[in-house]
Amino acid sequence: MLERLFKLSEHGTSVRTELIAGVTTFLTMSYIIFVNPDILSTTGMDRNAVFVATCLAAALGSIVMGLVANWPIGMAPGMGLNAFFAFTVVAALGFTWQQALGAVFISGCIFVLLTVTGVRSWLIAGIPHSLRSAIAAGIGLFLAIIALKSAGIVVANKATLVGLGDLKQTGPLLAILGFFIIAVLDALKVRGSILIGILAVTILSWIFGVSQFHGIVSAPPSIMPTFLQLDIVGALHGGLVHIILVFVLVEVFDATGTLIGIAKRANLIQEGKPNRLSRALLADSAAIVAGSLMGTSSTTAFVESASGVQAGGRTGLTAITIAVLFIAALFFSPLAASVPAYATAPALLYVAGLMMRELTEIEWDDLTEAAPAAITALAMPFTYSIANGLAFGFITYVAVKVFTGRWSMLHPATQIVAALFVVRFAFFAD
Repeated sequence: MLERLFKLSEHGTSVRTELIAGVTTFLTMSYIIFVNPDILSTTGMDRNAVFVATCLAAALGSIVMGLVANWPIGMAPGMGLNAFFAFTVVAALGFTWQQALGAVFISGCIFVLLTVTGVRSWLIAGIPHSLRSAIAAGIGLFLAIIALKSAGIVVANKATLVGLGDLKQTGPLLAILGFFIIAVLDALKVRGSILIGILAVTILSWIFGVSQFHGIVSAPPSIMPTFLQLDIVGALHGGLVHIILVFVLVEVFDATGTLIGIAKRANLIQEGKPNRLSRALLADSAAIVAGSLMGTSSTTAFVESASGVQAGGRTGLTAITIAVLFIAALFFSPLAASVPAYATAPALLYVAGLMMRELTEIEWDDLTEAAPAAITALAMPFTYSIANGLAFGFITYVAVKVFTGRWSMLHPATQIVAALFVVRFAFFAD
């Protein structure tokens, strides 16, 4: 049955290899079941319900990816957009989390439409490579300042806006230790290094009394506090149009780039040979809609799936294995509720560092590429908004190309996105 469903022999793999690959990927991406509830609960969302929504969204997305596309890629609520959801849309702009979920739902529907019509591929082809790299790096910087702030390492300062926190306190010291644990374990190629770091700091926080132990295993809590609680009308009437645009753009760049990159590593996309990219893209976009209904930010393909591919995963059986493990994780809600911010902050900071590797992909020798890219990356943390970074970047890119006489080099997609952001500043200023 498994052979017929996943075509294991055709892909040169076996049930044992696929199961090992699934476990490997789950260990590398399972930190999201601790980090996502920690981030989204700052909006007032029920932490336990978000935990359940995270696990279910990841499981459903991975199942769809495995059965529809037969690709070994795990899905879960993505880093970056969950922080944007919580700290920009809700905390900074003052929208309710229900409206924010409505915006995610609408962006997911648009994403499905873009995928079905082929516009998604057109957008990807038209957006400059330097801007795409800068967006990833900028989101990394955005995550970094959030992580440092939540750990108490960076604090507000009246004279300089930000300053160094009290590193003699237990919390910041534990966060610093957690970062070193994750970095060292990852350098030693230890699977699940981020998860191990989170759990190590959590246990130490219990020992030192800076957080409470709520248990390890119990029946899954209710998802009802977030299930179908999205406010679609409020999202449309609340001035969230430009936020929806940001969700769509980041989902287009992040998800598509991740999917194609991992698929190429697994030799699932080869020139001149048929592939299931269109099915994978559709599965990815549909998962966003499902996740918003359950009560979590945008679901996306996880780059950590590359670890499973490296372990030999080649088919959807790997993704199904990931899904089963996320369902099993539902019974560890007390443990998730016991994880303090000091334990998730190191994970955020480490992921941020990994994302900043994209800076090496920017064409620094061409100032018409480098200047807009730098503005994009720097604006995200300094304005505390992914939206502002995208807006400044696209507008700057078009302006620089035009004023240097390189208008003909601009793809229509870049021009359209820049124009939309100009409209955003004109009519939807924060």
